[in-house]
Amino acid sequence: MLLAIPFPDLSPTLIEIPLGPITLPIRWYALAYIAGIILGVWMAGRALARPTIWQNETPAMTKERLEDFTTWLIIGIILGGRLGYVLFYEPVYFIENPGDILRVWTGGMAFHGGFLGVLFAGLIFARRHSIPIPKLADLAALCAPPGILFGRVANFINAELWGRPTDAPWAVIFPGARAQDCPGVEGACARHPSQLYEAGLEGLVLGVVLIYLAFARGWLKTPGAICGLFLAGYGAARFFVEFFRVADEQYITPENPLGRVLFVGDFGLSMGQLLSTPMILVGLVFIVLARRRA
Repeated sequence: MLLAIPFPDLSPTLIEIPLGPITLPIRWYALAYIAGIILGVWMAGRALARPTIWQNETPAMTKERLEDFTTWLIIGIILGGRLGYVLFYEPVYFIENPGDILRVWTGGMAFHGGFLGVLFAGLIFARRHSIPIPKLADLAALCAPPGILFGRVANFINAELWGRPTDAPWAVIFPGARAQDCPGVEGACARHPSQLYEAGLEGLVLGVVLIYLAFARGWLKTPGAICGLFLAGYGAARFFVEFFRVADEQYITPENPLGRVLFVGDFGLSMGQLLSTPMILVGLVFIVLARRRA
């Protein structure tokens, strides 16, 4: 691991603002959520302002309605992300410590839970305002990658969710006792920067592909196709990166060092892969159905 990259001098907190007897920390993770939402709303506004890229030249909603939809999305992201983490990753701990469920600022959000939160919020919003669900789903999917990109970069800055030990020249020496606990490794332990793998695949690459297909190739004219591609693309990218990422601590045991939660013979799936598999299948079904309707 002589070619490993030392972790940069980064703090999870950008700045601390003194407010009398207390101090208000401004964390990169919170800023990532804010930046992702702002950029996503801006992209949605640009898409809604171009009727010609939509089916029958009718956008999913008016730009005035977008502000209300944003509020619903924020609620769905926060509630779904937190409850997803509680149910999928730490159910035993939170059953014993239910008061910690509301302590969102301490960390602990799950993308798959946030996705389900957005799904339910979008369904309710669509019914209340008589908006076609496939068009609304396409709009939300088109604007999701920036938030994923910024969120994964924030995970890297927080030195969390790192990958498995490796001697690749781009490996990073993450700080902390857990990150440096690598049996069989002499000296500093370097790991895959799996957060950046996810940022690049799930955020940047997937986002560029969706923008190109929506604005240049007319995929918004077939409602459901953009949403399907987002689901399949995110699921496939996450499934792939899980091969390089360390599983959540509660699933790792001496008998199960890779933290698999489902075994099929000698092959096993992590929790991230298990949750991503339905996304891939549902996404492919959405694309096929959208194309058939078109």
